[in-house]
Amino acid sequence: MQLRGASALMIVAASAAQAEVRFAPVDVVEHVYDGGWEFYVGGGVAAFDCSGDGLPELVAAGGENPPVLLRNKSSHGGTITFEEATPDALMVPGTTGFYPLDIDGDGLLDLVGLRVGENLLLKGGAECNFEPMDVPGFDGSTAWTTAFSATWERQDAPPTLAFGNYVDRDDPKGPFEACDGNDLFRPVAEGYAHTALTPGFCPLSILFSDWGRLGRADLRMSNDRHYYVKGGAEQLWAMEDTPRLYGEADGWATHMLWGMGIAQRDLDFDGKAEVFLSSMGDQRLMKRVSAESPTFEDVPYEMGTSAHRPYTGGDGRPSTGWHISFGDVDNDGLDDVFISKGNVQQMPGAAMEDPNNLLMQQGDGTFAEKGDVAGIATLARSRGAALVDLNHDGLLDLAVVNRRAPMEVYQNVSEGTGTWVALTLMGKDANSQAVGAFIEVKVGKRVYLREITVGGGHAGGVSAPQYFGLGEAELVEVRIKWPDGTQGDWIEVPVNGSWRVWSEGPVTVLSEY
Repeated sequence: MQLRGASALMIVAASAAQAEVRFAPVDVVEHVYDGGWEFYVGGGVAAFDCSGDGLPELVAAGGENPPVLLRNKSSHGGTITFEEATPDALMVPGTTGFYPLDIDGDGLLDLVGLRVGENLLLKGGAECNFEPMDVPGFDGSTAWTTAFSATWERQDAPPTLAFGNYVDRDDPKGPFEACDGNDLFRPVAEGYAHTALTPGFCPLSILFSDWGRLGRADLRMSNDRHYYVKGGAEQLWAMEDTPRLYGEADGWATHMLWGMGIAQRDLDFDGKAEVFLSSMGDQRLMKRVSAESPTFEDVPYEMGTSAHRPYTGGDGRPSTGWHISFGDVDNDGLDDVFISKGNVQQMPGAAMEDPNNLLMQQGDGTFAEKGDVAGIATLARSRGAALVDLNHDGLLDLAVVNRRAPMEVYQNVSEGTGTWVALTLMGKDANSQAVGAFIEVKVGKRVYLREITVGGGHAGGVSAPQYFGLGEAELVEVRIKWPDGTQGDWIEVPVNGSWRVWSEGPVTVLSEY
């Protein structure tokens, strides 16, 4: 197929043929995200290793139900198995989502819990134990929080925290045109100082990203037009001493949609990340067209990424997208896309039977729907999700939280897949996760680029090894640009393995993980 238009992504064909992707359901304890209208949105899941065995656990929001922590008991490379092990500190109602983050720099992942009501900072301990974290200057507020992101503006200080709030429930003129303000917490000498980010337009996903590789992460907000109705738009906050919104003079175009989730990935190997926004209606894959400014253009419809109507189930009304994730599920060297779908509740203009998408990237850069043949086309109202290797076998698995239906976990059982490598960056000072680092993986003339971020998706995030499908490659080269600006040399890394990476001065060091 020939693509037309300035935004067409020029993709080099993969060297390995695509495998037939298959996912098998995994038996887990029944967990349902439920509740009234305040829980129509949210329903996120966090994936991260809190037990220290190298396998990620899952923490899923519950809405009016308590959250759940599923302890990963899988054998490395074997069948995925979980057991319920929710600690008392997590047994709170009103949760909409969770993000893993090392807030206090002790090397153990903590949890940020988003709620309808006071947000939680939970200190992580050994064996997946958590306890409330008292941080001076941090206010969990009583807002309806639906989005989160974090970054490090200084490597020797705690992270900067951003919370996106939805409708102001106390506004008597609401709910329409009653979007709440958003909250920014920046570290100071003793704890945190608060800044209100206004106007707010009801964000359902936010993401700090150094989009221009300029040494500063700015904050993108994807906002829900259903409630801001008019006068609002997508936002990008320049994280200057006093944050300001980018505008047309900066190259930022006014863009309005029913925004639900954010994902980013450099799909065409030009060193600039594309941005994919899920929404009610079509999903928006946008290519950045300027190296100097945050200027994006929608890719052509022929790319196959709009996913605007159900592909099975018989309901022809528009789809509603929620969580969105990039990941190479067949290791052919080309990133694929998972999008969770589901009606908000009973919206008559949108599809009720709305299967989740698995958009598989083809050798010419277009995407083809494989959700039904892969076995993940649930017709439940899906919300948050995690695309992550749950059993350390080099294949990305899937967890999906559903509204008023049980959570689903799937093991990737595809055969004939390509090679892969997984990299865990070991940060320094307070930033133990190396948030803000850039990973480059070179295979021949192709260079894969990955930024370490916290945020995006829909109400949940993954802290796990950064995973790269490699096609038929047998040896790759890796280079890291660390958050402090230090850039290492290219080093050779064997494939089909997971590696820890850290910096000792100008030298990059590897150890098998």
